[in-house]
Amino acid sequence: MRKMLDEKLARFEELERQMSDPGVQADSGRMAAAAREHGSLARLATKYRRFHACNDEIRQLREMLESDDPEEREMAELELPELKERREALWNELLEMTIGGQDANRARCVLEIRAGTGGEEAALFARDLYEMYKKHAETKGWKVEVLYSSPTELGGLKEISLAFEGEGVYRELQYESGGHRVQRVPETEAKGRIHTSAATVAVLPEPEDVEIDLKPDDYRKDIYHASGPGGQHVNKTASAVRLTHHETGIAVAMQDEKSQHKNLAKALRILKSRLYDHFQSQEEAKRAQERKTMVGSGDRSQRIRTYNFPENRVTDHRINLTLYKLDQILAGNVQYLTDGLIDHDREQLRGSMDLD
Repeated sequence: MRKMLDEKLARFEELERQMSDPGVQADSGRMAAAAREHGSLARLATKYRRFHACNDEIRQLREMLESDDPEEREMAELELPELKERREALWNELLEMTIGGQDANRARCVLEIRAGTGGEEAALFARDLYEMYKKHAETKGWKVEVLYSSPTELGGLKEISLAFEGEGVYRELQYESGGHRVQRVPETEAKGRIHTSAATVAVLPEPEDVEIDLKPDDYRKDIYHASGPGGQHVNKTASAVRLTHHETGIAVAMQDEKSQHKNLAKALRILKSRLYDHFQSQEEAKRAQERKTMVGSGDRSQRIRTYNFPENRVTDHRINLTLYKLDQILAGNVQYLTDGLIDHDREQLRGSMDLD
């Protein structure tokens, strides 16, 4: 946690330098992105600076306890308990602000749902997950934008990408990353047998432009004719866009919009989020030992949750939490699960507190 806070403070100070750079000030886009990220870090960085200052005062008082001057020792003995209480309060506030990792305070993220094993039933389950997150976002007051969707003939979803924006959005939604399994009787099942199918969810923090410096030379852009439902423009207009990042091979295709420009803008948003997630995952792999106390591994192939319809049950396997409220959770009350996961993280972090 201390390492993460140090990195956040360093980033905050780097953004301060960028915002005073005449070159950045002359570029309205870069300046706006830097100011936005700076603002999102300001509360955390200011509190961490206060924590540092409090720690420095405590060290000075401890030195005074060794003084030959009895008045200095007496003053240190009187002030030290109060300062320690203030430091612990600051640390607890920082803990609350950093639960969920170094991107916890981001106000924008991309959530991708993909149908897994189970054919059409998996696609219908993917649609159920989409509806659940959309209703949850409405409850929280978050903005939701569909970036891309691939529907099936029976109303399911092979895949859908969503952009979320709002306070605490990544801090909470990141816990949804992983494999989701459903157990229920499909509508097409004549004999009433329970089937198991799956979908995967990936939640990616949406980086600011200043964090992912993506230039046109960094990727290949292919323009092609859109396919599937969409009207006459599908066959006449080359509006679909595919971007392939040279270094990583990460590719994004977008054809939802009639406008090539709009498809390109959406594809770039998703590509930047995937690149940020890719590079962050590389860094996290280097610090794997430090993350053993966190909830789950973050591996999207990991089965994190089971939705059992016959028993109206949801089980989150990372913290062995079982709730018989499946109907309420699918209606958008994801907070039941999120609160349990955040509480678990809080206790894990509190158990590793190191204030000095």
